[in-house]
Amino acid sequence: MKAVERIDQFYLLKQLPKATALLCEKGNLLDASISWLELFGLPPHDKNQQTKIFTFYPEVLDLGQKLQENNSFTLQHNLESDNGIRHLKSYFTPWFDKKENVIGTIVQVDDITSEIEKENQIKWLNNVSEIKVEVSKTGWWEYDVETEQLTWCKETKRIHQVPESYQPTALDAVNFFKPGYSQNKVSMLFHKVNVTHQPYDNKLMLITFNGEERWVQITGKPIFKHGKVEKIVGTIKDIHDQEMAETRVKEHQQLLSTLVDSLPLNVYVKDLESRKILVNKGECKYFNKSAEQLIGKNDFDLYSEEIAKVSKEEDLEVIKHLTPIIGKETKSTLNGKTTYFLTSKIPHFDLDGKVCGLIGMSLDITSMKKKEEQLRGLIDITSMQNQKLISFAHIVSHNLRSHSANFSMLLGFLNSEKDLKERHRIIKMLSQASDSLLETLGNLNQVVDINTNTTVKRKPLNLNKNITKVLQNLSALLAQDNSQIVNNVAKNIQVNCVPAYLDSIILNLVSNAVKYKSPNRVPIITLNAVKSKEGVLLSISDNGIGIDLDKYGDKIFGMYKTFHNREDAKGFGLYLVRNQIEAMGGSITVQSEIDKGTTFNVYFNEES
Repeated sequence: MKAVERIDQFYLLKQLPKATALLCEKGNLLDASISWLELFGLPPHDKNQQTKIFTFYPEVLDLGQKLQENNSFTLQHNLESDNGIRHLKSYFTPWFDKKENVIGTIVQVDDITSEIEKENQIKWLNNVSEIKVEVSKTGWWEYDVETEQLTWCKETKRIHQVPESYQPTALDAVNFFKPGYSQNKVSMLFHKVNVTHQPYDNKLMLITFNGEERWVQITGKPIFKHGKVEKIVGTIKDIHDQEMAETRVKEHQQLLSTLVDSLPLNVYVKDLESRKILVNKGECKYFNKSAEQLIGKNDFDLYSEEIAKVSKEEDLEVIKHLTPIIGKETKSTLNGKTTYFLTSKIPHFDLDGKVCGLIGMSLDITSMKKKEEQLRGLIDITSMQNQKLISFAHIVSHNLRSHSANFSMLLGFLNSEKDLKERHRIIKMLSQASDSLLETLGNLNQVVDINTNTTVKRKPLNLNKNITKVLQNLSALLAQDNSQIVNNVAKNIQVNCVPAYLDSIILNLVSNAVKYKSPNRVPIITLNAVKSKEGVLLSISDNGIGIDLDKYGDKIFGMYKTFHNREDAKGFGLYLVRNQIEAMGGSITVQSEIDKGTTFNVYFNEES
C-alpha cells in the first residue's frame, strides 16, 4: 500500500480562500494566505522578515494585551487603499500545539464593505423617511394579525400626544377617536380591511392623550402571506390646521355666495374668452336656467347676434384697457321681452395681479324706466292740460267778452231808439245774440265735461258695429250728396272706449268729410283700421277740397277755427274730437293736400 504524501501545512494556508494569517505569541506574522496578503497589499511573505500585525490595526491600542489574554475576539476596522476605504472584520482565535499549548494566534479577515454601505444606506433612508414623516406630519402604524401587536412610529405617537415609550393596543387606537361617528367609522373600517380586505382612506376626528380634538387622515390596507392577511399597515396624518383652514374658506365662500345670491343684481364672472365661469341666482332667474346650464356659455349662446356683439366689444374694452364700465344703461331683449339694465363691468385679476376676466353686475331698472316714461307722460299731459287750460280760458274770455259787448251795444241802441219798428228789429237781434250765447255756453260746458268727468268708464266696443250705426244715422246726409262709403274695418276689431265719445268722433269726422267735399267729384269716404299690441289706429280718408296745412296746420284742432268760407262752419267739431280722444289717452293727427283730400288718423290707446 502506497503511503499518503504529507502536505506542508503552510502550503495549505496559502491556498485558503478566506484571508487567514498565523501569528506567533509576540504578534509577529508567521505566514498568511495569498488572499490575506492581497487584502493588505503585501508581497509574498518572507520568513526571514518580521512583520508586526499591530501595524495593520493602528486604531486598536490594546491589541497586544488582547493577544496575551489568549481569548477569541473580534475587531471591526477600516483599511485605506487606492480604491478608497474598505471596511473589514477580523476574527482572532488562539493557536494550539499538539499538547494544547498556545503557540500563537489565528487571524481571519472578512471584507464587509458592501454590508457597511448597505447599512449606511438603510440608515440614510431611515433618516430621510423620518424627516419626511416629520415634515409631512404623516406617521405609520403596523398591526400583526397573529400576535395582535400594534406598532406606532414616533410621528404617530406625536400625533396622539403620547410618550415615546407608549405601547398601544388595537383597542387603545380605536378609543382615541372621538366617540360617535369617528369611533364607529374607524371600527368598521378596521373590521372591513381585516375581513373583506378593503383598503380605506378617510378623514376622522381624533381626541389626543391631552384631550385635544384634531382632524386626521387615516389609511389602511392588508398585507398578505400565503393568501392570508398577515399584517395591516397604514398611515395617519395630522390635517387639523388644513381642515380648519378649508372649513373657514368654505364658510367664507358660503357667506360670499349667500351675499352675492341675495343681491338684487345679476352678477356674473367671465373669463378672457367672455365665457361665464360664475353666476348668481339673479342671473339664473333672468335666463330661467340653472348655473350649470350657464357656465361656459358666452353672450352669442344666450342673446341675439346684435346684442352679443355690443356686449363682446364692451368685454374686450374692459379686459384690454383695464377700464371699468360703471352704471351704463343697457337694453336686453330675451324671448321677446325687453329689459333695461344699469350695467357695470370691472376687470378681474388673479392672485399674481394679472387680468383673468371681468366681473359684471346688472341692475334691472325696467320698472324704474316705465315709471320714468309714465312720469314723462304725466308731465307732457300736465303741460298739455295747462296749455289747453290757458287756451280754454282765453277762448272763454274772448267769446264771452264778444257776446257781452254785443249785448251792451244792442241794449244801448234799444234804449236810445224811439222808432217802434226799429226797436222790434233790435229785440230780434238781442234774441239771436242770446241764442248764440247759449250755444257757446253749451259748447264750453261740453268741453269742460269731457276734461273733468273722470268717472266715465271705457268699455270694449266693436269698431265696425259702431261705424255702421253712425253711418245709418247719417244716411240722409250721405244720400243727399251721393257720398260713397268704403268701410275696410275688420269685424273683429275692438277698441276700449267711452261709447258716446266713439260715436261723436266717427260722426264729426265723417260729417266733416261730407261737408268739405269737392264740387268736382263724387265724395268717397274710406275707413281703415289696424290693430297692434299698443292699440288701434282708425283712419278716415276723403277726396274733398283738403286743408292748407302749411297755413293752418297748428290751428286745425283749435276751438272755433275755420279754414273755409262756409256759413255753417263753426270750428268746434275737431276741437271736440281731439278733447275726447285725448281724454281716453289717445291722439289724433291729420294729413291733407289741397284739392286732393284729407286723412284723419285716430289712435286709440289700449294700455291707458
